[in-house]
Amino acid sequence: MSLITNLLEQCGIQVSLAQGDDFQKWLINEAWNKYKDNRMNKKIIIENQIKNLNIKLSNGTVRKDYFASFSLPKEVVTDFWIDGCDSLNLKSDITEDNVCTISGKPSQAGDFKLKLSYKFEGMVDGEEPLSIELPIAFNPDPRSLWKNIETDKNITFYKPDSVCEYVKVEEKEETGPRKDIVAASQRGRSHAQEGKARDDHFKLIHCDESDWYIIAVADGAGSAKFSRKGSEIACETVVGHCLEKLKDSTAFEDKIRAYKNAEDEEAARKQMGNVIYEIIGNAAFKAHKAINDASKANEGSKPKDFATTLMFAICKKFDFGWFIASYWVGDGAMCLYNEEKGIAKLLGIPDEGEYSGQTRFLTMPEIFKDGTAVFERLRFSIEDDFTSLMLMTDGVSDPMFETANNLNDFEKWKEFWNKIKTGFPEDEIGGVDLSDDNEESKNQLLKWLDFWSPGNHDDRTIAILY
Repeated sequence: MSLITNLLEQCGIQVSLAQGDDFQKWLINEAWNKYKDNRMNKKIIIENQIKNLNIKLSNGTVRKDYFASFSLPKEVVTDFWIDGCDSLNLKSDITEDNVCTISGKPSQAGDFKLKLSYKFEGMVDGEEPLSIELPIAFNPDPRSLWKNIETDKNITFYKPDSVCEYVKVEEKEETGPRKDIVAASQRGRSHAQEGKARDDHFKLIHCDESDWYIIAVADGAGSAKFSRKGSEIACETVVGHCLEKLKDSTAFEDKIRAYKNAEDEEAARKQMGNVIYEIIGNAAFKAHKAINDASKANEGSKPKDFATTLMFAICKKFDFGWFIASYWVGDGAMCLYNEEKGIAKLLGIPDEGEYSGQTRFLTMPEIFKDGTAVFERLRFSIEDDFTSLMLMTDGVSDPMFETANNLNDFEKWKEFWNKIKTGFPEDEIGGVDLSDDNEESKNQLLKWLDFWSPGNHDDRTIAILY
């Protein structure tokens, strides 16, 4: 006789053995169903509590740092975890206070769902954890949307999409380490998107015979169809002219020493200016004429089709310090930077307004309308020493300095110099190791030019004497 049959008889209910067994089955099933309904109702209540928290994960961007957090009530949720983070290059961390953080650098663009699984207060062993899906979305990395179409090598005046160079000047026993030059030029994303050529150019030389450094940087106008050739002609011409004048520079250096030791500084500076004009000013005018000649040689073109900016400098170390002379027409920046003394000397005035945009070009006739116009663009000085001499096109100076006024701010130049050395960790771009004789720095600098700056996608060129 079953326990149920005994209980029924004690209550005065007489049943057969078969009836007792059947009633037992019915009772157990009925109770079990009610138990399950009770557990289900409890789960539904808890699920609604969690849904009512309205957990929303913010959107992110591929390759950009992502962070989101939320918390679950400890009196309801005893344990929880997130599935689906690993495949997105994310991780989840949960504290004892039931606070969950999701972080990382998303690796994929699109709409996804993470799974939040949790155990609840009063949960019985053997019950499945509850779960909820958490939508999360990541926008594409803007850089991935840009195309990089190689320039057609058959176009007129083709030039490579990127180039870098290092001029190593070996140290001497009597002088110790000597300054080197590193430069790089990278086609801008706006050009790469359409398969157009790089318009920037640079030219570097150290004259071993006389120890003069000569550096030139130019930015061909984007609207001029042959500006890539104009910038090349400008750089090659001024560097070639200066090299010719400075190979045997004894007479010129005698005048520099006389200028250094002159008692009448004003008169000496005027006289020195005339000497600089003969070398630097004439170099710029020679470049202007060379572009005009190229225009005539290229049927159907005009000088403005070769429009370009130009900045260049010559410098040499003497026993009394460095002599530096320069010329600059157009935008961009040319600066003599002295970190130790806290000085950033701009070697000219950029031809632009408060914000980048309009500029002037070497090809414009008014640039050489008279001697005064040329003199206004010349600079020369004697410096005890300096950290670096930097020449760059506006593809670098615009995103790094934003306004012309910032070009006169030493702190901005300090930030820029540190940025060159430290790079852009957020973009996985390393810094440039500007140690003596480090030829690898040319490749580092070229990579550095690939930094991301929204709205700034012009060609980028920079040359550094350090």
